Amino acid sequence: MQEEETNSVVGIGTGVSGSAFAESNLDAGVSELIEQIKEIYLSDDIPWIIGYSGGKDSTATLQVVWMAVESLEPKQRHKKVHVVTNDTLVENPVVVSWVKKSHDSIRHAAKEKNLPIEPHRLTPEISETFWVNLIGRGYPAPNRRFRWCTERMKIHPTTRFIREVVNASGQAIIVLGARKAESADRAARIAKYDAKAIRENLSPHNDLPSALVYKPIVEWSNDDVWLFLMQYENPWGHENKDLLTMYRSATADEECPLVIDTSTPSCGNSRFGCWTCTVVAKDKSMSAMIHNDAEREWMLPLLELRNELADAGKDSRDFRRLSGRVSLFNGEPVPGPYTQETRKHWLRRVLEVQSWVRRNGPEEVRDIELISLPELSEIRRIWIADKHEHEDFLPKIYSEIVGENFPEEGFNDSFPFGSDSLEILKEETSSGLQYELLRELLSVEHGYRTQVKRTGIKEAIEGAFDRSGYETEHEAIVHIKALTRGRDAAAEGNRTDFDSLVEDVEAGVTANEKT
Repeated sequence: MQEEETNSVVGIGTGVSGSAFAESNLDAGVSELIEQIKEIYLSDDIPWIIGYSGGKDSTATLQVVWMAVESLEPKQRHKKVHVVTNDTLVENPVVVSWVKKSHDSIRHAAKEKNLPIEPHRLTPEISETFWVNLIGRGYPAPNRRFRWCTERMKIHPTTRFIREVVNASGQAIIVLGARKAESADRAARIAKYDAKAIRENLSPHNDLPSALVYKPIVEWSNDDVWLFLMQYENPWGHENKDLLTMYRSATADEECPLVIDTSTPSCGNSRFGCWTCTVVAKDKSMSAMIHNDAEREWMLPLLELRNELADAGKDSRDFRRLSGRVSLFNGEPVPGPYTQETRKHWLRRVLEVQSWVRRNGPEEVRDIELISLPELSEIRRIWIADKHEHEDFLPKIYSEIVGENFPEEGFNDSFPFGSDSLEILKEETSSGLQYELLRELLSVEHGYRTQVKRTGIKEAIEGAFDRSGYETEHEAIVHIKALTRGRDAAAEGNRTDFDSLVEDVEAGVTANEKT
């Protein structure tokens, strides 16, 4: 039994047995799957939503569904098949170009063949994009412990679309290219949800109660996918061999032979994602693309920026959390968001890379947009309105790097002090924290100037002092350590003197404070 379970999740691209077509030939297996798809499609009026990334699994899934729907009589094609691609706005540019062309081909071919198939490009809301959160709010580059990007940039846009379909139709069937052979973990998750199936081949969605999940190629191996894509012509006119070439270029050793049978090892385990991704230790696919293809060397500045993000240390981050408070873990302050200087640096860097590619890249990327104007406008708003950074640095940085004026008028909040006045204030203060405090107090007073009751101004002022009411970072950390030790002592029924606690902290007496 154990041996059977191991074989059911064979290694990716190994060419070993475990093919879904082991008991029949490819044509017979595909024909059987097409009949299954048709049966499920015709069994109800629930619209379908196919997840399409442009990769091999989603391409194979869309292709076999397309073949099934196209084989039906026109009057039987009674419900929509939505093809949705989630564009995080920081996807690998090569893949973005591929998917855009795919969408155009899908739209044209579906219309020409009178198929109810419609592509959709889903993007995150401006307030949830990568650069707005990283440069605007100062979120540190994502890592395995703080993976803030996935929910905002992928899950939210897809969930919104699915809910729109569900609200209009009552239910939705989500068609995915998930396969057991991807990994043992994936196989286990699939088995877990399949055990809850309420209809044959349909399992409930984990988070959306009105959605069902269908996985047509769940039993296919990696080799099965490539064998199918190479043997069956793409029905919307895209070249599957070009997809193979893209995967080959993203594999370090270019080991991606043409699959002709199940004994031939297939393309490597190339994965495409966000070019800014720092959750993984190294972007192997983009590195390989640059290494394998001289025409893609223009991507090198993107890779260098990605690596800079990954290597940014604690010195690039504020000693306070996003809320403005100091947090401790095992007696040490927990780094917070990027500092103002670091955020300005990342803005310069992404604009530099974008400008360089536009000047030096091939013709097809001369209008590349690594960061959009709406994102820049939102970053500017956050810096001024939320962080009280009225110096309004963004237009200046944009003009400096791009060589053009920022295409937006001044931020309309009528703040009475310009950057020159704020520079004088900064020169007159004794520390950066004192300057931040005075700048925020001016901003708070300005924000409440037109309110009659000025409800909330007391809390806003207190918040400013909580954030910046210290002479130095050291003083702030000592203060929170002493408060935490006093709190812990009180919880144990012991009386303490705050000044004594401060003296202990200053003297280097250690404790494992945790806020």
